[in-house]
Amino acid sequence: MTVKEKSKSRGRPRAFDREAALDQAQALFHAQGYDGVGVAALAQAMGVNPPSLYAAFGSKAALFDEVLGRYARNGLPIDALLAPGAPPAASLGTLLREAAHIYAADPQTAGCMVLEGARGADAEAACCARNWKAASAQRVRDFLIPTHADKAAVVADYMVTVMSGLSADARAGTPTDRLGAVADMAGLAIAAMLDDG
Repeated sequence: MTVKEKSKSRGRPRAFDREAALDQAQALFHAQGYDGVGVAALAQAMGVNPPSLYAAFGSKAALFDEVLGRYARNGLPIDALLAPGAPPAASLGTLLREAAHIYAADPQTAGCMVLEGARGADAEAACCARNWKAASAQRVRDFLIPTHADKAAVVADYMVTVMSGLSADARAGTPTDRLGAVADMAGLAIAAMLDDG
């Protein structure tokens, strides 16, 4: 009689690629929203089991916050467009046009993940998104303070409001050319507000 031994896989466990896992989580959150995707689906897409997801990120909301941070830094070329010394009205108008294009470029990831996340039903996740939304508004204010300190707050609020509308309309399927036309009109309003022509 022979005794069969269980074969165990030898060697090092597969390394966890955090950036690849975050890419997968971002795709799911962007397409389905925070409320529309569960931990099991996230873990499967990220190539981990749910306990490993919690070990790596702490919670679903903490994972969402990290994904939002990546998205906020990389979703739009804000730092390039709002560089110190750049012409304010032209730069903000270009940012709106870029947003209109990016928000509608892919139907699977339409809109802005931060702005849409701020409208979510889960209080903790919506709070995370609102914090990133506030940071973006502050970025616009900081850009305008050196040249238009008295108008920086209202223009930043206007930018966030227009971008929220562009995001919602992109998710609803509004074509890029129509979003671009709205962005152009908003750019004219900003130029008038700043008297930059």
